[in-house]
Amino acid sequence: MNGLVCDRCAKSLLLEEAVRYEMDLRITAAYDPMEIAGSDLEDDLRQRIADLIAAAEGLSERELAEEVSARRRFDLCPPCRREVLERPFGPGR
Repeated sequence: MNGLVCDRCAKSLLLEEAVRYEMDLRITAAYDPMEIAGSDLEDDLRQRIADLIAAAEGLSERELAEEVSARRRFDLCPPCRREVLERPFGPGR
């Protein structure tokens, strides 16, 4: 993320490679349309809210925000760029 070394293999990008690549990784929560059943209307909403608050306790603001959306930027050398494009989830995937 500093533009000086490949974040994947640590190769020097300024000395060993003529070009470097920037990769943006964005992960967002996928939401499906909400379906409300009759039993949902009978739930104790106060308890559901209390459960959500309890689940969030101890998490930082960043952790809570990244439950919805997270973004990272990486610098890659040409060989690592090619590898990520061919196998974004690593060898054997």
